[in-house]
Amino acid sequence: MYPRVFSPPARQSYFLFGPRGTGKSVYVGDFYKQGLFFDLLEAQLYNEFMAEPGRLSRRIPEGFDDWVIIDEVQKVPALLNEVHRLIESRHLRFVLTGSSARRLRGNNVNLLAGRALTCRMHPFTAAELGADFNLARALKYGQLPMACTSTDPDLFLQSYVRTYLQEEIQLEGLTRNLPAFSRFLEAASFSQGSPLNISAIARDCAVNRKVVENYFSILTDTLVSYQIPVFARRAKRDLIRSVKFYFFDAGVFRALRPAGPYDSDAEAEGAALETLVLQELTARNDYQRWNYGIYYWRTRQGAEVDFVLYGERGLKAIEVKHSNRIRREDFKGLKQFKEEYPEAELIFVYSGDRYFHEGGMEIVPAEIFLRDAEAFI
Repeated sequence: MYPRVFSPPARQSYFLFGPRGTGKSVYVGDFYKQGLFFDLLEAQLYNEFMAEPGRLSRRIPEGFDDWVIIDEVQKVPALLNEVHRLIESRHLRFVLTGSSARRLRGNNVNLLAGRALTCRMHPFTAAELGADFNLARALKYGQLPMACTSTDPDLFLQSYVRTYLQEEIQLEGLTRNLPAFSRFLEAASFSQGSPLNISAIARDCAVNRKVVENYFSILTDTLVSYQIPVFARRAKRDLIRSVKFYFFDAGVFRALRPAGPYDSDAEAEGAALETLVLQELTARNDYQRWNYGIYYWRTRQGAEVDFVLYGERGLKAIEVKHSNRIRREDFKGLKQFKEEYPEAELIFVYSGDRYFHEGGMEIVPAEIFLRDAEAFI
């Protein structure tokens, strides 16, 4: 397995959240070889702790002085009261992994009140894959560990979507109408990289707008989507206010998006390249603690910048184009953004192979940007 960039807290307990399949369980199993591991996907253990969360304490030997790992902790939220007690009374250290925050946001759920940090695990970055990173493959299959290593990534991704629907959605009781939710996932895939129009998606799915709003909240809580807000600090222009939507991984997006004779593969690949750039930015931002806010910018007249990074490291505007050729109109959004924010650094990422500067912009091939994002951010 490829080494991960993620660096865990050295001494303090922490939650490790991330979508299914990002490698949380493999990572903690390898990193904490002397730790005590509880997997709540095991039916017997799940039933035991559901019946009596206090059994956790009896399962940990007296004098134990290593890490305790609870995998998929959201399945038994009541365990967190016991974890809290054990941190206080026995000074134990916990790693608490989860692929959904929905049940942890319920009433009376103990989130440990600062006694545990919150970390994220993402799909592979290009830097983690190193020499094995392949842009063409990543555009089609994404960066989930199994998609990168499987001999049949198409089959893996279709299985991933079915497992998500059956185990994360149906078994957790997040919706009673699984066929409508499946139609919603397809409809949402056509919004990848676009400002959300919830009313239009509700019409496509033939369900109520409130239902679609709840479906989007399910995607957010199960960590399989991002909603990027508009950057509006000191805004002088009239801006769109809708959030911009992305599934968390290019391969999952491509698996959900139906392909037919009237669907443009180039359009899907364009959204996939944006997604890969977002994946790299969010992962590096979390792992390396850059602390950027990630936004986009779009005027009502149609000028747009795909990603805006704002934080102590500065202000950076990034436009992504899946094209080998560059046209002057491709710079329209970046130039208008620069007029409003003169201090901004401008980066144009494209599918060509020549790196150069023009008009105060860095023009960067996508593969170079993805492999070495830290050099530009």
